Amino acid sequence: MLESNPRPGPFSDDLSASPEMPEPARDTRLIEVQSKSGSTGFACEPGETILHAGLRQGVTLPYECATGTCGSCRAKVGSGEVAVDWDEAPGHSRVKRERGEILMCQTRPLTDCVVRVPANVSVGFPRHALPQHFGGRLDVIRRLTPDVIHFELSLSQPISFDAGQFVLLRVAGLEGMRAYSMVSYGRNVRTLQLVVKRKPGGGFGNWLFEEAREGLFIDVFGPLGRATFHPDEDHNLLMIAGGSGVAGMMSILERATQEDYFRSHRGYVFFGVRKLVDCFYLEEFSRYVRAAHGNLEVTIALSDEDCGETCHAQYPEVQLAFGMVHEVCARAMEGRYDNVMSYIAGPPPMVDGALRTLIVGARATPDRIRYDKFG
Repeated sequence: MLESNPRPGPFSDDLSASPEMPEPARDTRLIEVQSKSGSTGFACEPGETILHAGLRQGVTLPYECATGTCGSCRAKVGSGEVAVDWDEAPGHSRVKRERGEILMCQTRPLTDCVVRVPANVSVGFPRHALPQHFGGRLDVIRRLTPDVIHFELSLSQPISFDAGQFVLLRVAGLEGMRAYSMVSYGRNVRTLQLVVKRKPGGGFGNWLFEEAREGLFIDVFGPLGRATFHPDEDHNLLMIAGGSGVAGMMSILERATQEDYFRSHRGYVFFGVRKLVDCFYLEEFSRYVRAAHGNLEVTIALSDEDCGETCHAQYPEVQLAFGMVHEVCARAMEGRYDNVMSYIAGPPPMVDGALRTLIVGARATPDRIRYDKFG
């Protein structure tokens, strides 16, 4: 059942206005989550999804993409009535809707509800800031390649996030929200830098390329994601990315550079694109390599073009290799996995290939792999 209840975080031309949830109203709903670890309760504001309400209050509900694509936030309604925001969300293929199963990221309660979650659920994020709703204004739109755009959002209030996290974006007129990792890194900042690679049928990408203009407003929720970098963990870093999945890797590189992390640690970046003309952020890669005391290697993997060169002509700090990015990584990293934490982001087939490389070839354990798979 769908309804036209307005969503949280309305925009105004004044970005100093509070973007947080409205004051508790009479139709605030109480959610009880029954999980493997017991029962937890929280309030859900009008127009808010169950997943967003729980996460912003520190409840560790399961999720991965938080946009209706992956199906990781599956739950079953034990009692109460709910409405589905995006009925065609791809993740619905993984739930049995006739048995009352839902995607929490797409479901709003119409009454107080009890939901059952097949996972351990607790309260408190030990590493990450609690996600919140923000108003965002589109301030910069810069095309990097024919199908890649870098864009920047000014937020209604400061945000802190960990390197590797993402936010959800909603544009009026488009179904659902989209997840994009920050390219930048910062604490208490009011600007987010993000990147989008256009793909067939991509609603937000098409909007950004064809209709978006500076000054428009976007609903923002975050930060989210657990594929994060923390210097105190004291690992060498391996990053494997495809397309706009490189965003989170740029954020990790930015924080590592700010912390002078590569003075005492090694870093390896493998970025997969089809052809050399499809590559972007080359100037930034070069800057990170130059600041890394010889301890950072960046390799562009060209899947559809063998240019015959081992280094980029204009940016010699950046290496080039022919092949799928996970295959290039496997060849280059043989015997070099000591004390490595691996980060993977990109299209699902690329992520699956990189996971196989690390688990089968490098014998990496799950606690040493962090990834985002955005479909």
